[in-house]
Amino acid sequence: MNQTWETDPEQLFPDRVRPYVKETSFRQGSTILRQGEPAEELLVLIKGKIKIYTTSSEGMTVVLAFKTPVDLIGDVEYVQQIPLINTVEAVSDVTFLAVRHSILRELASEDPVLLQALLTSITQKFHTKSLAASVNQLYPVPVRLAAYLLSMLSAENDVLQASELPDTASLIGTTYRHINRVLKQFEQREMIGRNRKGIWIADREAVQKEAGEVTYEVMERGES
Repeated sequence: MNQTWETDPEQLFPDRVRPYVKETSFRQGSTILRQGEPAEELLVLIKGKIKIYTTSSEGMTVVLAFKTPVDLIGDVEYVQQIPLINTVEAVSDVTFLAVRHSILRELASEDPVLLQALLTSITQKFHTKSLAASVNQLYPVPVRLAAYLLSMLSAENDVLQASELPDTASLIGTTYRHINRVLKQFEQREMIGRNRKGIWIADREAVQKEAGEVTYEVMERGES
């Protein structure tokens, strides 16, 4: 993407749009956008980490991407003028720049910097979509779980809450029973620590070795 606006995100928007750009923040665990709801704003992630996932009509959920700054959220919906394709959740406290679609269409519909950013972003998303959709089919559960833990528990003291395990199982395409079996194996190998409250990484190198080259981080440009 254009390095100027990636360094200074406000440069994405022409001068006439900037008075309408607002900064908005969400706390860790918040649902920022919900699949199927109207898409009203283009967001630029400038702080923190988000998780993007989709839910099928049968209720199955699949992680598509984790994103960190700087990145566009809602660009596909803006261009296609459709409802939100996926759900976006805050993994950490996050901050965005936000501007309404109606303002962009009125004041920046032909702006070359914005158009180039949208084109590049959407192209990257099509490139990674097949990877994001197939990870849960291509790799065994231990590999997927290790990659997921590395993405979710990036800081030394991060803990995955025990209450999140059913959702985690669904997100990586397995069952709650299966994920517990794998976690028990990881604990026996001293890769993780675990108590009633949650799970943490005890041996990051071992977890990284288990994950190999598979990482949800490489899907930071996944569809949103």
